[in-house]
Parts: sequence; C-alpha cells; structure tokens
Amino acid sequence: MKLTLRVWRQKNADADGAMSTYEVDNISSDMSFLEMLDTLNEELIVQGEDPVAFDHDCREGICGACSLVINGDAHGPERTTTCQLHMRSFKDGDTIDIEPWRAAAFPVVKDLVVDRSAFDRIIQSGGYISAPTGSAPDAHATPVPKPDADSAFEHAECIGCGACVAACPNGSAMLFTSAKVNHLNVLPQGAPERETRVLDMVAQMDEEGFGGCTLTGECASACPKGIPLPSISAMNKEWLRATRKAGR
Repeated sequence: MKLTLRVWRQKNADADGAMSTYEVDNISSDMSFLEMLDTLNEELIVQGEDPVAFDHDCREGICGACSLVINGDAHGPERTTTCQLHMRSFKDGDTIDIEPWRAAAFPVVKDLVVDRSAFDRIIQSGGYISAPTGSAPDAHATPVPKPDADSAFEHAECIGCGACVAACPNGSAMLFTSAKVNHLNVLPQGAPERETRVLDMVAQMDEEGFGGCTLTGECASACPKGIPLPSISAMNKEWLRATRKAGR
C-alpha cells in the first residue's frame, strides 16, 4: 500500500507543533500500525531527518504505552490498542492523520509522546491495600465471592493507556479512576482503605486538571479493554457513601 501520513511534529514541550506530511510506500497489510511507523522512521533516518517520537513497549496490547489518535479516534478505527491495529484496516491511497492524546493533563513531551504521569499520581494517592508483614497467607484464607472476583478482574483489565481521556470531549479521567477504585473496593483485601481510597483518588484526579464527566459514553466506547460505563456510577456511589461517612 501507498499511504499519505499527516503526523503531529513538536520538537519539545515548549515548542509549537504542526502537522507534517509524509509519503510511505510498500506497506504490507499485515504490518501493525507501529511497524508502519517504524518504516517511516527508517526512511527519515536515511534522509538525515529526525524520526517521529512515539511511545511503545510490549507491542502486545498489554502495557498501554502505544497511545495515538488516528484519524480522530483514540487507537484508531478498531477497538484495540494501537500496537494491535493492523494496516489491513486501511486502504491503498488513504490519508492518515496521527496525533498525540489531547488533554490538558497530558502535556506533549515530543511529537506523539505525552506525559501521562498524572495517572501515576492518581494511583499513588490510593491504589494500594494494607499488606501485613510476615509470611504470605494461604490462598484460601480470605474467601472472595465469585461475582466480586469477576468484577475485580473486569476492572483490573484497565491498562492505563488514557484512551478514555483522549476520547472524552471533556478530557475526563473518570473511567480510569473508577476502574482503579472499583478493582480494589470490591475485594475484602481493599476494605481497610475503602473510604479513603475513593476520596483521595477522586481528589487527586481533580487536582491533576482532568475535565468533568458528563457520561457521554465516549470513554467506554474507546476503551481497548472494555471497561464498562457503569463503573463510573459504581464509583460515584462509593464516593457519596465515603463522603457521608466522613461528614464532608
């Protein structure tokens, strides 16, 4: 395939950015989207130009690092991570716009790379459980009802890629935060910090400058791991419960 790529180029966090146009040829439909970008960068390096900076790591749809807006959609036209998106999703002669996540809380570092450390700080504020010292407990020492285990696993699938924020018209991080809160709050191991967890993580989310949630549903539609929209409602109930208990 021969493609026209319109790529966001930005030298650093303080520089102004703009779209640059490149032509790539001999792209196989079996290539992943990141392999296609690798091909572009190889050509740029041969020409003595600066390669396009983009995040990637596992390239197996696990780590969430490969975060791009492709033709206006977070991770592209398929509901998957960018690294698992293949060029068969496009046609010969297509023009593809490639941009970084767009959110105030995700400042651009260079080209397609953004700083998502705001997510790390949300996790640090409450995404943990009390762990007594000593030998590890037996696996059956704390029974977990099957529905609770299933719910915890469903929310634990969140890989923190940020697609929910990029897709939300308000730049909200409610789906990410709710996944991390609900993952632990439904388990008995998470009970000691249940109230403080939701209060602290929501407060940190607000402090990071993410937008407010209006339940448009774009976040859940873009999530490559299928975190459901009712996760937000469940967290809101937890927050109201904790707020009332704390007398706030």
